[in-house]
Amino acid sequence: MDELNWDVLDLDYAQEAERIAARLREITARTLHKRGLVVAISGGVDSSVCAALAVKALGAERVYTLILPERDSADASADNAHILADHLGVRAETFDIAPALAAIGCYRARDEAVRRVLPGYADDWRMKIAIAGGLDGRINHFNLIAQAPDGTLHEKPLGLSEYLQIVAATSFKQRLRKTLEYYHADRLNYAVVGTPNRLEYDQGFFVKNGDGSADIKPIAHLYKTQVYGMARHLGLPECVATAAPTTDTYSLAQGQDEFYFALPWQSMDLALWALEQQLPSAKLAQALDISPAAAEAVYADIQNKRRSTRYLHQAPILLDEGMGATTP
Repeated sequence: MDELNWDVLDLDYAQEAERIAARLREITARTLHKRGLVVAISGGVDSSVCAALAVKALGAERVYTLILPERDSADASADNAHILADHLGVRAETFDIAPALAAIGCYRARDEAVRRVLPGYADDWRMKIAIAGGLDGRINHFNLIAQAPDGTLHEKPLGLSEYLQIVAATSFKQRLRKTLEYYHADRLNYAVVGTPNRLEYDQGFFVKNGDGSADIKPIAHLYKTQVYGMARHLGLPECVATAAPTTDTYSLAQGQDEFYFALPWQSMDLALWALEQQLPSAKLAQALDISPAAAEAVYADIQNKRRSTRYLHQAPILLDEGMGATTP
C-alpha cells in the first residue's frame, strides 16, 4: 500500500445491512430461541444503528427499546433517543435510574473520592476525568477536572485509589442499566443487544457485567467510521446520525478520546486498521500528520489496552477444566 487513508474503511452498506439483519434473525430465533430484541438507546449513533438493524431484521413490533437517563445524563441524550424511537416506530420506555443509583451509593462514593483530591468540591459542581500520557509514549494516567458554579475550572492529578473508586462508582450506571435490560428481556422472552463498535470492543471500552454484557453484539466488527456510514445509509435522524461520541457518564461533557483513547475516534479507527494490517507506524504517522514517535506510541497504547482489558472478554474461569462448556 503506497498511501494510507480513510478509503480503506469504505463499505458496501446496503449489502452489509442485509447481512447483519439476516444474521440477527437467524441468531435470535435459532441460536438464542428468543422472540425479539431489547436495545437500550442512549441517543448516540452506536445504539441507534443497533436498534435500526434490529428493526430491519425483526420488524418494529419485535424490538423493545429502553431510555435510561440518570443525574449526569445530558438532556439531549434522552431527547435524541425519543426521536429515534419515534422514527423507527418501536416501543420505548423511559426509566430514570438516578434514585436507584443514589440508593446504592453511586454518587456518594464518587464524590467522596473527588473530595479527597479537591476538598472544595460541592454538590453543585460538575466534574469528569481525563486521560493523558499514551500519545506521548508514557504510562497513561488520569486527571480530575472539576468546574465550580462560577465557571472556574480546577484540574488535579488523580491518585490510583481515587481513580479506581470513581470508576467503580460510575460503573454502577452501566451495570444497573444492564439489569433493567435483562429484566425486560426475561419478561418478553427477548434477547439483549450489545452496542459496542469495533474500536470499543477491541480496546475494552466497556464495563464488565455492565454495557459489556449482551446476548448478541451486531456492530462489534464495524469501525466507528463505518457505524456513522451505516447510520446515513439507514436514514436515521440527523441528531443521532451525527451525534459526537461521548461517555455521557460525568456531569461535565466528555469525549471518548478525552476519557480513554489516545486520539479522536476517526484517527483511532485508522490506527487500529493499520495495526491489524501490520503496516509500519511510519505510514500511520504520514496519514495522520503526526510524528513517527507519536504513531509508534499509538500502536503501543492499542496493544497495552488489549493486554490490560483482556480479562473483560473472558468467561468465568472454571477450576475443573473437564466440565462441559454448557454447564451453568
